[in-house]
Amino acid sequence: MTNATYDKKIALYPGSFDPITNGHLDVLERASRMFDEVVIAVLNHPTKKPFLDVQTRVSLIKEAVNNFKNVKVDFFDGLTVDYARKIGAKFLIRGLRTITDFEYEVQLCQTNQVIAHEIDTVFLSTRPEHNFISSSIVRELSNHNTDISKFVPENVVEYLNKMNKTQERL
Repeated sequence: MTNATYDKKIALYPGSFDPITNGHLDVLERASRMFDEVVIAVLNHPTKKPFLDVQTRVSLIKEAVNNFKNVKVDFFDGLTVDYARKIGAKFLIRGLRTITDFEYEVQLCQTNQVIAHEIDTVFLSTRPEHNFISSSIVRELSNHNTDISKFVPENVVEYLNKMNKTQERL
């Protein structure tokens, strides 16, 4: 037995999660088995108009991941690598669905390697049953009052259904 200090392996799973999908949860679940702690963090992008505000997304994610013991939920703005450094994360988690995702994510990864060489990116491919799911598809289906229960956690279904009923009354 050695007296070496144990470095906690912290990973950051950043994204817009607008809203969180079962594909996101699939990636998160597998990442949570690989790392001591995973911080899933909503990017608060100042120039984009999100479907759901940051506080709502964080709240929905917290509820959806409450059974994950080593997952924390947060939000940030600015560069992902700056936030990763702030929380002590040495790994970024990125989910991949398609070859188009891969091309974009590799560019991002390589840029991050230049500006933050101490942070590695881990790519996790979504399971086949989640490959076609995207937040934008979920939003579109929800806006047309289509059942989205196969694509998002139950709390998101309930929230979006309630939101649609409120908007119908306006």
